Amino acid sequence: MTPVFLEVKNISKSFASNAVLRDICFDIREGEVHALIGENGAGKSTLIKIIGGIYQPDSGEINIDGQVVHCANPIQAMERGVSIVHQELSLAQNLSVAENIFMRREIINKIGFIKWDVIRQRSREIFDQIGIEINPSDLVGTLSVGMQQVVEIAKAISLKARVILMDEPTSSLSEKEIDRLFTLIRELKKQKVSIVYVSHKISEVMEISDRVSVLRDGRLVFTKDARETSVQDIISAMVGREINNIYPARSKGVGEVVLQCKGLTRYGYFRDIDFEAHSGEILGFYGLIGAGRSEIARAVVGADKLTSGEIFIDGQKTVIKNPEEALKKGIAYLTEDRKQMGLFLDFSVAKNITSSTPSKFTNESGFIKSHNIAAVAEDVVRALTIKTDNLDTDVVFLSGGNQQKVLLGKWILPKPRVLIVDEPTRGVDVGAKALIHQKLRGLADEGMALVVISSEMPEIMGLSDRLAIFREGRLTEVLDNSKGQVSQNDIMERAVK
Repeated sequence: MTPVFLEVKNISKSFASNAVLRDICFDIREGEVHALIGENGAGKSTLIKIIGGIYQPDSGEINIDGQVVHCANPIQAMERGVSIVHQELSLAQNLSVAENIFMRREIINKIGFIKWDVIRQRSREIFDQIGIEINPSDLVGTLSVGMQQVVEIAKAISLKARVILMDEPTSSLSEKEIDRLFTLIRELKKQKVSIVYVSHKISEVMEISDRVSVLRDGRLVFTKDARETSVQDIISAMVGREINNIYPARSKGVGEVVLQCKGLTRYGYFRDIDFEAHSGEILGFYGLIGAGRSEIARAVVGADKLTSGEIFIDGQKTVIKNPEEALKKGIAYLTEDRKQMGLFLDFSVAKNITSSTPSKFTNESGFIKSHNIAAVAEDVVRALTIKTDNLDTDVVFLSGGNQQKVLLGKWILPKPRVLIVDEPTRGVDVGAKALIHQKLRGLADEGMALVVISSEMPEIMGLSDRLAIFREGRLTEVLDNSKGQVSQNDIMERAVK
């Protein structure tokens, strides 16, 4: 048996009256991938933040190489060989890629000036190792969410950590980038680097991990060798019950064209895009990172300006200048980046849910009708099973998956005719994922037209009635998936060729 590098003993943690972790014992062996899995709110992110020095435990201890250690902050954890890649990006958007990777560790010459050429070259070497092309001089804010996640991973690699804590590292990556990441993880294992791999994607966990630990309601349910457990064992341990039918039945009937787009072009991003969305159906958008899926969605709702093209709603040509105007015309867009673009993190659950329709919750004098906000928000929280102690709890204190459900509730509330959903289950556990899928299908069955953008192949295949495949800013083909007959090979052939 390989030696234990890091051990957690009887760790407990509460926030106010909410017990998040209860008496957790967990260890990480040298050169292993140890998966940590559980539903949203199970305590996974809290545990790795304690190991990474971000949070302090209420009780218990952490041992590294058999010695009790106390990491008062992430810097001290890094000095002891522990690095963390967060689910929510923690990059400086207005700094370059190289500056982000070597932040607080800048390489300087004898007189104190930063050696920018050396820093950029070191950054290039890391990206060459990963097998992904990113210009170290580019501003992080100009990169897609997926590429920003790659920068986070490169940053951890540059620290030469003995253990890397990865919190949902593939949540914004395409199949190709995931394969590259897994190749890198296997190489790190050969170098005796340990990985704690937090993910809701059980297929990934089974593929890449050596051991699996399952948390439920802040308690450790089991730790097993990945070869000695099954997907159903993991799901049952996560939720305490069996979950079937993660993907709902297909459309009950496709109606009229609600949204039609002709010749949509935005120079440098996409060109000559034609598609239509029908009431009662889910139209899937799939493509590798950089294919232009999200950029098209943003342009449709007026968040980005089109160079050319036409948009029709119910057959009538329309011009949409901004997302507010799009919503008035019946089109809503749920962004893939809930932290930066989707939610007001310092606002309450109730205020976030109702923020898409503020005029409905103010009186003639402009004062907020708090009672109405609470009643409506309570209905949404109940319908989406959002875990929160109080409607007045700030969204920043919810788990990532529950934040995602708040974001979904926010854009369901105005009952748009067309709902464009970008990465609807990013960072969401299997139980919540099934609920969101059922909710999206229910909206389609009620007559809404949905456009779902997803990087997860099983999700886009399981949800879509039709599948639009994009490559390098072009729509290559729209496939009929009404009977679930489209294969992964069908999709990838059109996404890469």
